[in-house]
Amino acid sequence: MILYPAIDLKNGKCVRLKKGDMSTAIVYHHDPALQAKKFQDQGFEWLHVVDLDGAFAGKTMNTSAVEEILQQTINPVQLGGGLRSCAHVENWLIKGIARVVFGTIAVRNPKVVHEACRLFPGKIAVSLDARNGMVAVEGWAQTSSLHAIELSQRFEDAGVAAIIYTDIERDGILSGINWDATLELAKKINIPVIASGGLGSFKDIQRMTMSDINILNGVITGRALYEKRINIKQALSTLRSLKENKV
Repeated sequence: MILYPAIDLKNGKCVRLKKGDMSTAIVYHHDPALQAKKFQDQGFEWLHVVDLDGAFAGKTMNTSAVEEILQQTINPVQLGGGLRSCAHVENWLIKGIARVVFGTIAVRNPKVVHEACRLFPGKIAVSLDARNGMVAVEGWAQTSSLHAIELSQRFEDAGVAAIIYTDIERDGILSGINWDATLELAKKINIPVIASGGLGSFKDIQRMTMSDINILNGVITGRALYEKRINIKQALSTLRSLKENKV
């Protein structure tokens, strides 16, 4: 079980939103690269980065910030936000990104996801950001007519490395992960699922150690880390013990 610390980029700064609303952005660090290094030093093994400006623009907007993050951390980085083509994927993989996350394009043109998985096996994840189970696109500004489970099942045979499931209504408000919806999705597909949106306290970390959660790959967290709602050393130690007990 992996705990993924999140860095969301807006205007070159590390921010967090509430329910995907850009007007609610709170700046937590003016140097995202230093924050990435801090996460590494704290013991995290992965990093989840989202270009929020890129998600709305449909192209990478915080290129320099992402490049600086890659220079500061040796941890694998998964990047999402505005990535819409195989060329985008190749560009970032060459620069050192470990895994590229497709969002809007998975709804608009799923063929791109299939082609990217073929060209870059093991390097493609799909982000399903949902309101009441229905997938939202364009930086969460629009809600589609597709249910998250229906869309994820379309990628069963594509070779997608992970599905990132975010409950938008919980994202950034520390109300707790939507475990029911996330587990329902995980049980319906064979693709590894990463939960996102709402981790608010050590209670969520404890929930991650329960047997029914074992089908998940991990959980993404942001605001709870920045506001010190959880003890990072305790959280990582708890999850590390769980991993060791499985071996």
